[in-house]
Amino acid sequence: MAVYEFVLKFTVGDAGTDPSRFISALGEAGCTDALVGVGQMGVIGLDFARAAPSAREAVSSAIADVKRAIPEAVLVEATPDLVGLTEVAELLGFSRQYMRKLAYSCGRSFPAPIHEGKPSMWHLFTVLRWAEVDRRKKVDATLSDLAKLTMSVNVAVGERDADRNEVERVRALIA
Repeated sequence: MAVYEFVLKFTVGDAGTDPSRFISALGEAGCTDALVGVGQMGVIGLDFARAAPSAREAVSSAIADVKRAIPEAVLVEATPDLVGLTEVAELLGFSRQYMRKLAYSCGRSFPAPIHEGKPSMWHLFTVLRWAEVDRRKKVDATLSDLAKLTMSVNVAVGERDADRNEVERVRALIA
């Protein structure tokens, strides 16, 4: 069994809801393997270190535990997912400058950012996969599995509020 380290962020009511009132319920529901952050009214973040046979089981059980403790909780984001080049460099053991050089000199083999700007952002999983395939860099399998799953969770979160018909039309366009 591996230990998966990830963060889940939820809204827990309106902006005036004090999230600290949920801490004991979270512990009773099985979230004793998480540090709970309650810095913003109406929002709660849980930094998990959960032992499980797979990333899917770790994240799924954590979401279920939170929903059991706080039925009105709405998942907003799961990490690790979106990263800049500095974070990727740290994870791969590269300097920031070398990572930037790779990103901009490898052409189409390097994954396209999902957001170009200051900073540009990538899905961690796509960059880890590139490092394994293109650079033959050994990547932690637990991190790679977790990054793939959290990317999928965040895509599902994004689709939750989108117009389902438009999502299907766009899928047909990009297929």
